Amino acid sequence: MPGCLYIVATPIGNLEDISARALRTLREADRIACEDTRHTRKLLDHYGIDRPLVSFHDHNERDRTAELIERMQAGEQIALVSDAGTPLISDPGYRIVEAATRQGIQVVTIPGPSAVIAALAASGLTTDSFYFGGFLPVKQGQRRRTLETFGELDCVLIWYEAPHRLVEALEDVAFVLPEREVVVARELTKMHEEFARGTASALAADFRGRPAVKGEITLLIGKPADRGVTEAEQAPAVFRRHLKMGLSRMDAMKATARECGLSKREVYKVIEEAG
Repeated sequence: MPGCLYIVATPIGNLEDISARALRTLREADRIACEDTRHTRKLLDHYGIDRPLVSFHDHNERDRTAELIERMQAGEQIALVSDAGTPLISDPGYRIVEAATRQGIQVVTIPGPSAVIAALAASGLTTDSFYFGGFLPVKQGQRRRTLETFGELDCVLIWYEAPHRLVEALEDVAFVLPEREVVVARELTKMHEEFARGTASALAADFRGRPAVKGEITLLIGKPADRGVTEAEQAPAVFRRHLKMGLSRMDAMKATARECGLSKREVYKVIEEAG
């Protein structure tokens, strides 16, 4: 009889943030697949759990998937965990879940902590809709294009960011989406948990002035302002002003969209109607 694959969420910081069901699953698993065996061993030792561990990360996911599928086909119960939070969310795991479902192996999710949801819930931003994009691109040009593209969505935008790139990312948010409310959630559930709120430019100045920026970071960008008649009526004048400043037609449209809280498509329509 085939075994089962359990997707087990683990704490993102505070070790008490784990469910009784997750602990029971880890205790009963034949084997636990994890990103870093040393990291997971600390969690298991804290709760007195002694189960075999096998590494499962970006560099060995393909080969390890085949091995674990064979074990489950032979009847083993495998628990998959990441270093923190819910597996597969910007972490390895898609290949083994896809392979397990294709082979008819049952996949069971044990829900729990997620930095995305924890950050959004305490951010103070609207929570009715959001977009999560994993990590922002490393290069500035790609990062700005990403912000421009998704900045047109009428929802909260959420990305993970590395601490050494946070100031650069905030500067790009200030350039592309200057009017938006921004929240930097850092070290969630840990001793030095922080929610820094404000405009991107103000937050960039804040973090730039610190001796160092450390910890896991979730970057949240608020929804655009309500797109009413007033903004649309202002668009032609704003567009002409940017043209007089020497911007090309396309760059002037992008700048107008950012300043008025409209999409580029809306700006184009208003400008065409205004002649």
